[in-house]
Amino acid sequence: MSLPMNRVTFITLAVDDLARARAYYEALGWEVESAMEEVAFYAMQGQKLGLFTLEGLARETGRSVDDLKTGAMTLAQNQPSPQDVDAAFANAVACGASPVAEPFKTDWGGYSSYVADPDGHLWEFAFNPFSPLDDEGRIA
Repeated sequence: MSLPMNRVTFITLAVDDLARARAYYEALGWEVESAMEEVAFYAMQGQKLGLFTLEGLARETGRSVDDLKTGAMTLAQNQPSPQDVDAAFANAVACGASPVAEPFKTDWGGYSSYVADPDGHLWEFAFNPFSPLDDEGRIA
């Protein structure tokens, strides 16, 4: 069987403190599916999110902890309305995220915000009128 390459099935975030990272994501409502000493896994509608200690990921990949901290990226959750962006942003901050960019109107016609989780990973909460969502929250 040949699978398409343009898909993501697993996202793993390297974290300094697994207990702290788990507490944050679980306060947001993510349910841990399984956990071990250095890693925890969460289901995401056909995909998985993993939280892996920096030291454990360094051992597994053969990279240094410093090298692992150099990959700039954002994770995003599109929301059905600007009001839902406001609510997601406020909830993330209440659960322990640091506000990076308060909700704002974008120059391309959307509405966006950014927070950093306790390990500094950037999450965007956005309303994009050009990418409507279906009833399950997937881009239609």
